[in-house]
Amino acid sequence: MTGRLRIRSVSLMRVLVTGGAGFIGSHIVTALAAHGHEPFVLDRAIRPQDDVRDPEIVAGALRGMDAVCHQAAMVGLGTGFGDAPDYVSNNDLGTAVLLTAMAEAGVRELVLAGSMVVYGEGRYECSDHGVVRPGPRPVEWLDSGRFEPQCPHCEAELSPGLVAEDAPVDPRNVYATTKLAQEHLAAAWARATGGRAVSLRYHNVYGPGMPRDTPYAGVASFFRSALARGEAPRVFEDGRQRRDFVHVRDVAGANVVALEALSGRTPGALTAYNTGSGTPHTVGEMAGALASAHGGPEPVVTGEYRLGDVRHITADSARLRGELGWKPAVGFEEGMAEFAAAES
Repeated sequence: MTGRLRIRSVSLMRVLVTGGAGFIGSHIVTALAAHGHEPFVLDRAIRPQDDVRDPEIVAGALRGMDAVCHQAAMVGLGTGFGDAPDYVSNNDLGTAVLLTAMAEAGVRELVLAGSMVVYGEGRYECSDHGVVRPGPRPVEWLDSGRFEPQCPHCEAELSPGLVAEDAPVDPRNVYATTKLAQEHLAAAWARATGGRAVSLRYHNVYGPGMPRDTPYAGVASFFRSALARGEAPRVFEDGRQRRDFVHVRDVAGANVVALEALSGRTPGALTAYNTGSGTPHTVGEMAGALASAHGGPEPVVTGEYRLGDVRHITADSARLRGELGWKPAVGFEEGMAEFAAAES
């Protein structure tokens, strides 16, 4: 559902940023302040008791706020299904507690950190059957090095394309499932309270401040950590899986634009926006760009895989560009060079 926008002047806001000390959240705090807004951070990294699942803590943090930018979450694919209770608790229970407190405090504007993982596999087209949705890749395919999905009707090769916000959702791991549940909770909150909500479905965010050496980090962080140790980045599958790598400062800018547009939206609804660079690259290309900027060693393609990973997922961010006027400013080569040289 797309909210109707109205032309308006931008009012300065007091914004609660949950997870505001984290990778993306800290950049959002900086961007909000640069635009004259007043950000307030709720993050356990600053105060261990500042847990978004604690109703009293959240209620106190919401006093005097005009809007919320909800970034607090457990991210990444994790280590296995045993992580499910932690993901659900941090992401979905935390969101439910926050939204309940917002309803009680009368705070009616929300920007949610969504994710492209809600789509599952990306958009594919068969030359004979048009747009199709392949199912999860069987383990026996992956074990034999067969990575590309095939047409579910004729088993032909498929051409990957860009995914729009109206694509069917199909979360394929626990993290993806919790991110979709967050959107459903936010949509229910908006309908019940007359709130205005936006979910920015982030694609592969990278840049300075990205976590390192943790199973919950993104692939760009793994590659940079390996290079810092003098090791070759290990690229899974055949390295040809397509992603949309978007710089964290561009994502922060998208959050500011979305927050400033909230009061012009139709109340009672959530609108989702893909948030990506619009220029797909393969994982192998990304590893190569980082290695080149770092001065080597060159990536190694291993043929390994992770269950729950999808083959190709790249964004169509035309809605965000067209409705809110956002566009990314950091190019792929520039961003990867900066990231390779970043201290943290």
